[in-house]
Amino acid sequence: MLTVVAVLKAKQGKEKEMEDALAGIVPKVGAEEGTLAYVLHRAKKEPGKFLLYEKYQDKDALNRHSATPYFVELFGTIGPLLDGNPSIEVFEEIAAIPGKG
Repeated sequence: MLTVVAVLKAKQGKEKEMEDALAGIVPKVGAEEGTLAYVLHRAKKEPGKFLLYEKYQDKDALNRHSATPYFVELFGTIGPLLDGNPSIEVFEEIAAIPGKG
């Protein structure tokens, strides 16, 4: 499994626009085959800072996600809202506790 951690910061005054754009894609990503988790977070101490925690079954699922029209459109929408470049890292899962639910 692969995990993606993306941190994005909105320009001052653009926080709500960024949040709305990021939150709007969540239901679409949730329907993708091979996407296991896609969770949007906002920093408690810095409301314009967002973290996306994404979990994919494999590299193919991540590649499919990255090629969707709505994902490409998202970056067109949020590009002007970003304060600097996003930090995006891909991790390979090594160990985990079973889901509690």
